[in-house]
Amino acid sequence: MQSQQSRVLVQLRDLILKGAFAPGERLAEIPIAERLDASRTPVRLAFATLEQEGLVQSSPSGGYVMRAFTRKEIDDAIAVRGVLEGMAARLVAENGLTRQMQEDMNDCLRLGDEALAAPELTIDAYADYVEMNNRFHDLLLKFADNAALTRAIELNNRLPFAAASATLPMHSSTGDGRQWLLITHNQHRSILHAIERREGTRAQALAMEHVEVARMNLRHAYETADESRGLMPALRLLSRP
Repeated sequence: MQSQQSRVLVQLRDLILKGAFAPGERLAEIPIAERLDASRTPVRLAFATLEQEGLVQSSPSGGYVMRAFTRKEIDDAIAVRGVLEGMAARLVAENGLTRQMQEDMNDCLRLGDEALAAPELTIDAYADYVEMNNRFHDLLLKFADNAALTRAIELNNRLPFAAASATLPMHSSTGDGRQWLLITHNQHRSILHAIERREGTRAQALAMEHVEVARMNLRHAYETADESRGLMPALRLLSRP
């Protein structure tokens, strides 16, 4: 049961973040259980967890409904990620990197260099960059070696668009996508350089500044919602003014 409950929670959260449900839509247990090939109990327990995470809300008539999110909620979540990852960068810098840690981070960033090497960004190169980006942020958190910080970031990342690569799909919708990715990748290099020099305060400031690109992407996605929804279906979860 525990294994099925975990699987259902992951699957249901993934459906929500992919925009499978419209804001205000009633989330009926039986159809969703059938869709996920699960029994009703783990679905019901998953909804309770998702309510605690702020992804769904209870209905006065019983059960749960999909909620909408404001631009401010998501923007705040991205800003919080910047603060948390800034703390992670500072801790890694202050604690110092082992040779293996340094090699892991440099190997990771080399994959980003390769993904952006060609003058035009292909779909495959873009996918490679997203994978590299996720790994870089995961390594930063891993090397910070702070369980409370890890839990805080994992919880924050459960909100739509809050995770490290959540707004990257917007890059592929613009002609200057590669240039934007080059900017973010240069920021990765600057963060690692500060960490290698054990400049904790600088590493923290750079990591906090790094999320500003994600916040700009979110604003662009919101302002061009009709064009962007095909790339980011979860945009339907954002309430309009």
